[in-house]
Amino acid sequence: MTTQSDQPPSAEANEQSKFELKVSRHLTTWLAEQNVSLAFTTPPLKLFLIGLKADNSLSVFERSFNRCLGIAATDNALYLSTRYELWKLENALPKGQLIDEGYDRQYIPRMVYRTGFLGIHDVAVDRNGRVIFVNTRFGCLATISDTHSFVPLWHPPFLSGVQPGDRCHLNGLAMRDGLPAYVTSVGNIDKFDSWRDQRRNGGCITDIANNEIVATGFSMPHSPRWHRDRLWLTNSGTGEFGYADLQAGKFEQVAFAPGFLRGLCLVGDYAVVGSSKPRHGDIYSGLDLDDSLRKYDEQPRLGIFIINLRTGEIDHWLFIEGGPMRELYDVVALPNVRQPMAIGLVSEEIQQTIWFDPLKSKSL
Repeated sequence: MTTQSDQPPSAEANEQSKFELKVSRHLTTWLAEQNVSLAFTTPPLKLFLIGLKADNSLSVFERSFNRCLGIAATDNALYLSTRYELWKLENALPKGQLIDEGYDRQYIPRMVYRTGFLGIHDVAVDRNGRVIFVNTRFGCLATISDTHSFVPLWHPPFLSGVQPGDRCHLNGLAMRDGLPAYVTSVGNIDKFDSWRDQRRNGGCITDIANNEIVATGFSMPHSPRWHRDRLWLTNSGTGEFGYADLQAGKFEQVAFAPGFLRGLCLVGDYAVVGSSKPRHGDIYSGLDLDDSLRKYDEQPRLGIFIINLRTGEIDHWLFIEGGPMRELYDVVALPNVRQPMAIGLVSEEIQQTIWFDPLKSKSL
């Protein structure tokens, strides 16, 4: 399947472009039925935008950003964390306007906050329009600043304070009613790099408002999301998707999928779950996921699974095959968007794309 890329014509670019997208038979029908497009990140390089062309075939658009991880969507913008920056990509198209081959969203990099390397993972926008992100390196929730790298907002009760050094690998943020509600972390010990020894069962969920741990025993939990009065998440180290029973303080499995599950959005009765390929010898190997893959005789997949919340079945999927990519970090839904595209930073495209509104012109 051909994608549109902003990679320059170099040997490295040619190597990065050698991948293929394969999709389940009825994925396009599902996108049309749900009236939704999807955006996901594959660190270290790619932002993908998935939608439908005018003939209802799949539209795949990708752009390059340096170590892209967390992504958040509002009605007219995307927020994207990269290696040492947080970008805002604003849609330049008025409602109802289409360009080129029918694109109804054109996301342009408009603003960037240079934060320094914070290891920003999940990103969200609260009900007042404030950007909130998980500052993994400093173990806190934070927001952007015009004068500083970040402004600390909250840190887990088991950490002594906001200081550099990844201690618990704080990674996931769930919003509820437009406010930060829960976070996930791989560990809960206030010691540099201690989370690596807690990967198998030391993960936890912390309630932000009550400032207390409300569920434990997870294996590298990620991507908590509040939907229909439940806290959904991935138990990444086991390859399981499910929800947290906050009364019992434990994880309830809904489905298993072959991969290191990370990245999650909920669309009606469905969960869109990201999946990565764990590497042998790195922090994603040596977990129960390895045993489960052998048990089910499955190979780990890079891509997304669409899981039916009512049945626990995988109804649809999209896989990325070939090339050097192995990880997917985050995925978001774009409601009422049919065919999105974005302007990248690598080619001269960003120089040549210029928008202004003559109706809003002002005299001196």
